Amino acid sequence: MRFSVVNLGCKVNRVESDAACAQLIAAGGEEGALEDADLIVVNTCTVTGEAEKKTRKAVRHALRTNNSAPVVVTGCAAAIRPEVFEEMSPRVSCVPKAMLEATLAERAKEIAPDGAMPHDKEPALLRIGGAFPTRVGVKVQDGCNNACTYCIVHVARGRATSRAIDEVIGECIAYARAGVKEIVLTGINLGSYRFDTTEGRMRLADLLRRLLDQTTQYLDDAGHACRFRISSIEPRDVDDDLIELLAQADGRVCRHLHLPLQAGSSKVLREMARPYDSAYFIDLVAKLRAAVPMLSLSTDIIAGFPGETDEEFAETLSVARMCAFSKIHAFPYSIRKGTPAAERSDQIPPEVKEARSTQLRLLADKLRAADFASRIGTRELVLVEQSGRGMTESYYEIAVPFDAPCGALVDMPLPTMPL
Repeated sequence: MRFSVVNLGCKVNRVESDAACAQLIAAGGEEGALEDADLIVVNTCTVTGEAEKKTRKAVRHALRTNNSAPVVVTGCAAAIRPEVFEEMSPRVSCVPKAMLEATLAERAKEIAPDGAMPHDKEPALLRIGGAFPTRVGVKVQDGCNNACTYCIVHVARGRATSRAIDEVIGECIAYARAGVKEIVLTGINLGSYRFDTTEGRMRLADLLRRLLDQTTQYLDDAGHACRFRISSIEPRDVDDDLIELLAQADGRVCRHLHLPLQAGSSKVLREMARPYDSAYFIDLVAKLRAAVPMLSLSTDIIAGFPGETDEEFAETLSVARMCAFSKIHAFPYSIRKGTPAAERSDQIPPEVKEARSTQLRLLADKLRAADFASRIGTRELVLVEQSGRGMTESYYEIAVPFDAPCGALVDMPLPTMPL
């Protein structure tokens, strides 16, 4: 059985797509090109209009490139509007994420009932090496109980759920034992992680402490244990316990957070239904930097939310400067049908949204250059991701020695510029 998995969207999607690949390899499948595949999986995204457009294009491309393979479409766009994809071809079937594993197992048996030779490794451990990312993602949470007025993802993903803490720890121990040096914890609303145990309710910081404790003995030749990275976390979920852990973990929890701002105007934040104002965000960043001076902070910002004035956008630029972000993902506001913001009559003209996005990107470049300049000559553990390239703890891609083995952590000074 030959298969191809097409991934679009966020880091959670990336983890889910990698899990699908590992499952099919474990069943005896072989990943290959679209045109040669007996089965195609497209993992979709609907966070913006552009993302959904790319999703539709990806499914059409798969159908054109391969004229016989069934195409399993899953993910957020498929959950919101399955008919859009199923009308493209009778070969397309939309499958909810909760049913994907069972569906792939069934399809694998249909395609190769006798010829598939099951792999002798557990699917999780098949995600190490080869075409898989060197930083292994582990999904610990799904769904979101918030309802930001611009966002459709909480509709696609449903209510927040958390994975059993023992399952997460078991998977991470297996990766650490196998030599993985960076594990990225992911979730749609990661900071909402909650799991009840006999010892009480476990939150994200509690989970991380257990992970650190139970993986500390798996060292490489240089004496490095694996480190953990928080993929993205909402400002209201960064509590004192998590800040203390970041400060005390000595880099085993990467001193980098992706902290979505979305807007620097308190009025706009309120209309977005974000549960904080600009003063809260600024104070949180100050508290984080006081506890973790070398912290790297990346963020998301939306330009041109309905009703946003020039003055309110200027507030966003000002807050971004104060927070000195190392990276800004700048998005022009995208109308998502079914959200409150989409119904507003005060939509910002496309040319204004694009102009503001351009301003944001120019500021982002300046802030990133300034943040990296402040790190030149300091030392960080760098994860080698491919020959000659690695990822720093502070989330910069830099050049590394070509003889450094892929997957290793290398202690080195930061160069004069990132890649």
